[in-house]
Amino acid sequence: MRRNRNAKIIATLGPATETEESIRALFEAGADVFRLNFSHGEHADHKARMDTIRKIEADFQRPIAVLMDLQGPKLRVGVFGNGPVQLDEGKEFVLDLDSSAGDSTRCNLPHPEIFKVLQIGADLLLDDGKIRLRVVSCDDNSARTEVIVGGKLSDRKGVNVPDCILPISPLTEKDRKDLEFGLSIGADWVALSFVQTPEDVQEALELVAGRAKVLSKLEKPAAITHLSKIVELSDAVMVARGDLGVELPPEQVPSIQKRIVRNCRMYGKPVVIATQMLESMIQAPTPTRAETTDIATAVYDGVDAVMLSAETAAGKYPQEAVSIMNRIIETVEQDPHYLELVDKAEPIRQTRAADAIAAAMRQVASVMDVAAIVTYSDSGATALRAAMERPHSRIMCFTSFERTARMLGLVWGLHARTSVPINSVESMVEMACDLAVEEDFCKAGEAIVITAGMPFGEPGRTNLLRIARIPE
Repeated sequence: MRRNRNAKIIATLGPATETEESIRALFEAGADVFRLNFSHGEHADHKARMDTIRKIEADFQRPIAVLMDLQGPKLRVGVFGNGPVQLDEGKEFVLDLDSSAGDSTRCNLPHPEIFKVLQIGADLLLDDGKIRLRVVSCDDNSARTEVIVGGKLSDRKGVNVPDCILPISPLTEKDRKDLEFGLSIGADWVALSFVQTPEDVQEALELVAGRAKVLSKLEKPAAITHLSKIVELSDAVMVARGDLGVELPPEQVPSIQKRIVRNCRMYGKPVVIATQMLESMIQAPTPTRAETTDIATAVYDGVDAVMLSAETAAGKYPQEAVSIMNRIIETVEQDPHYLELVDKAEPIRQTRAADAIAAAMRQVASVMDVAAIVTYSDSGATALRAAMERPHSRIMCFTSFERTARMLGLVWGLHARTSVPINSVESMVEMACDLAVEEDFCKAGEAIVITAGMPFGEPGRTNLLRIARIPE
């Protein structure tokens, strides 16, 4: 079940893809990572999906990564006494802590933390940005606003506060319970919502405590202010364009996406593009030309993965959405211009042996036109460094740990599988040659480049580079 591409596909599971048959079809169509969205469904639902994924993994003998996506804080207005109200441009509307039902002049906003940081002139966005209010005056209990963009407002619609850093942890009580459950059933990645500051990422890292990798979802303008530090702390980053597009002017989202991708490439951190990639395929069997171009643009930028949300979770054509995404990626990566663009974004390299070995690996692979690069890595660090270099040759990673092999399923270009532990350079070379042929990466007489860390079994020591030739 080897993919003929480098960029990976993340497919969200949901009501449209609950059965083993449908999940298997997504995997066969090209899904590399399955996303469990903890904003919806019960723990029992997620456990059943996880069990199905692991069954499919065993059937195909290919590691499958699972990403659990935490809901994060949800800021919402209260309820209205007589149904939805119309807010007209230029009129006054008050938000307050009074829990009584609202009307056309006021409503409850049960989040005192918002009032603590609001300032005159700040904007509040309601119902995914459809309604815009501007603060005229405020205190710790209420805010008097002017309606800048009006519309109909109904019960419990969402609230976004783009101009402020809110004193709220990204991990609610629900998230903490979900996190422990998700880790207990074996999630490989944890997607952290509502990231505003580097401290938010640090809090999640401490709670996860190495049991999975942490992926920071960038959906708040405040996170862009701290971009470099957040990227540096995170194990991976997601450009969550949905909420980002609500809180930022839409014309800024493309350049912000490019900036995040460049930053991740510099730091060698996996980066995922998400939201509305094939939105039309929720209802239609084929995508729009704009959607195919959107996916292609992300692939040309060298992203690690692209993600499908409602398209596979609730859409009418989940398998077709994965299939067309798979074909778009394959087509882009066969374009010679693709390699030129990927080559232009070089990572920041430290003055360490591991970085020097990774850079040398890429150079050797290019000069010798090797059939494949083989990495041995218990922690995954060696494989991540190889992927960071974006070599033209395909990358295989062999590890003694199933958990590491699964985690690497999200990373650009990595084809991971488990193997027996090695204890000598000779056995490493022999196994690399055998497995490269077995996995159909090489043929007799072709050359491969091998990287590993010595002594074997000690993580974070990429210090060995070996060239080998497949025996005739």
